Amino acid sequence: MNLIDPLNFQAGELPLLISIPHAGTRLTPAVEAGLTDAARPLSDTDWYIPRLYDFARNIGASIVIGNYSRLVVDLNRPEDDQPLYTTATTGLFPETLFDGRPCFMPGKTPSSQERQSYLLHIWNPYHQQLQSELVRLKAKFGYALLLDAHSIASVIPRLFDGKLPDLNFGTNSGASCDSSLSKQLIECCEHQSTFSYVLNGRFKGGYITRAYGLPQNHQHAVQLELSQLNYMSETEPYSYLPERASHLQKLLQQLVNTMLAWGEHHYSR
Repeated sequence: MNLIDPLNFQAGELPLLISIPHAGTRLTPAVEAGLTDAARPLSDTDWYIPRLYDFARNIGASIVIGNYSRLVVDLNRPEDDQPLYTTATTGLFPETLFDGRPCFMPGKTPSSQERQSYLLHIWNPYHQQLQSELVRLKAKFGYALLLDAHSIASVIPRLFDGKLPDLNFGTNSGASCDSSLSKQLIECCEHQSTFSYVLNGRFKGGYITRAYGLPQNHQHAVQLELSQLNYMSETEPYSYLPERASHLQKLLQQLVNTMLAWGEHHYSR
């Protein structure tokens, strides 16, 4: 199977790695042939997240972006597919969309052999890149910061009640980063009134945050799930809304700068 370019990676000059696992829209032939009409628009994609974080690339953050759709394999789920939440969720190889509709037509699900290939050629390279870059950053700076960047529709009744806050920070209930870092991120949000926010609400961090957030090893991970209505249309064709997005980007820039300033201060003591 020819699964080329499973990711895009750019090494930076700062102790920060931004992971974007769910922005990809590439499909394998087996997945593309089996998708239901409901799944074909790839509605569960983290649309435009690389564009929102372009500023971080420009200031020198490292960035890794998955190229394949999460309907092929979900890069933010563990290899053994153990559930991360007790509430409704999707797995390593999603069978349903966030709203509960099936991803694949009856009898058209990719074979176990196909899916093992996706693990080997898509999931593994992404996590190998994450690991190697975090090792490089720690060797250079003595610590590493990981921001796992996501987005989701603001209303999905199957996953959460009501409307989602605009910014959803996850630190695995405080286990994936130093508490003073998450405190400063929330304080940054408190200085503005445009966007709502929550720490360890519905989204506490997926596999990436939980696996690589090791503060005892000077490796601090934060997941940030953005409500999509603040930068795009949540209905097809999922258009990017530059004017709305620019307001959100200003806060994202402040949050990234807060992470960097925290690291510099925390490790210079």
